[in-house]
Amino acid sequence: MKIVFLLHNAYAIGGTVRTTLNLAAALAERHDVTLVSMMRHRAEPRFAVDPRIALVPLVDIREDSADRRVAAFSAPARDFPVEDRRHRQYSRLVDLRVQQYLADAGQDADVVIGTRPGINVYLALHGPRHALRIAQEHLRHDAHDKALRRVLARHYRTLDALVTTTRADAAAYRTRMSLPGVQVTCVPNIVPVPSCPPSDGTAPVIAAAGRLARGKRFDLLLEAFARVAPKEPDWSLRIYGGGAQHERLEKTIDALGLGGRAALMGPRAPIEPEFAKASVVVSASDAESFGMTLVEAMRCGVPVVSTDCPLGPAEIVTDGVDGRLVPVDDAPALADALLDVIRDTPGRRAMGRAALESARRFDPGPVVARYELLFAELRSSRHRRSWERARARILTAAGRHARQARRRLRRAAS
Repeated sequence: MKIVFLLHNAYAIGGTVRTTLNLAAALAERHDVTLVSMMRHRAEPRFAVDPRIALVPLVDIREDSADRRVAAFSAPARDFPVEDRRHRQYSRLVDLRVQQYLADAGQDADVVIGTRPGINVYLALHGPRHALRIAQEHLRHDAHDKALRRVLARHYRTLDALVTTTRADAAAYRTRMSLPGVQVTCVPNIVPVPSCPPSDGTAPVIAAAGRLARGKRFDLLLEAFARVAPKEPDWSLRIYGGGAQHERLEKTIDALGLGGRAALMGPRAPIEPEFAKASVVVSASDAESFGMTLVEAMRCGVPVVSTDCPLGPAEIVTDGVDGRLVPVDDAPALADALLDVIRDTPGRRAMGRAALESARRFDPGPVVARYELLFAELRSSRHRRSWERARARILTAAGRHARQARRRLRRAAS
């Protein structure tokens, strides 16, 4: 089976890039897999790409690229929806290249999988009709504004399936977006076993990782650690990642008097060797579509302390068994949970062992099996799902005509 993934930028660092590469590599054990990157900004990808995967960049955006001299490079995208916040990064040249790829090389694909909203619109517009066309959602339904959700509802209903990373998000789509004939399901991300040995739980280090963005709430984490630091003077905090909040967080560290105790370490890829040097990993996010860093930490035998934010952590962490869950936006509660885990060394190590065992849920084998089952179900249900879509269109049209008729009657009566 030939499987094609459509990815924003396979050469960048990001959760969607990492999880897509993990899934593509696992599927490449049994299938022919191609990864199509909408754009390319550097010579080599940041993450290692399995040599069995064909990597196809569509538009080279590097300064010396010949693509920059093509007129369409400077024209705004028409097919990529303006409601997607990445629209400014897209050009008419990307529109044309993805359309051309799917019309030519994509014709022998059995499955085509999009990996972000705007790219899923590309898939709906240009994806080969004989192939299974599957939209992945790595963000939450509620992370999209109303305008984007309206666009997505229109295009997603022409696809075969919508795959979310959590059960809660799949339920949200089923409840709030009418998608007749589209199978909405949840498949978690693959998080492979790291190459480094697991943590022994002895280092007095708390680690955190992610984009330095407001929603990740590293400011809240620093506030919580400021409560922990004077009570546990041997412990330090290391925050891994880059982003727009770097300078602001540096100032917060200084303002809280945490110099020498808390440090912004910059991006790391892979992150697991850094997690393995810690004894606790923490997440203070306001929201997570999955919670990749939590599973990566658990893969290293490290217990996690996380906010119980929508949607992923509660489906990953079993409170009191392999980690702790605390309320969102509550620095004292986060600090108390950290202190509990720090001070209970036997309990912390037991949590680390439980985390290592629990993380096996995210092995490649079970996730690949769920995707292969999904492919089989979609092929066998094509006629039924086509009828569901046709029936929904007929009922929608009938309802619209009935409303128009009632309005005409009211106008005539008045």
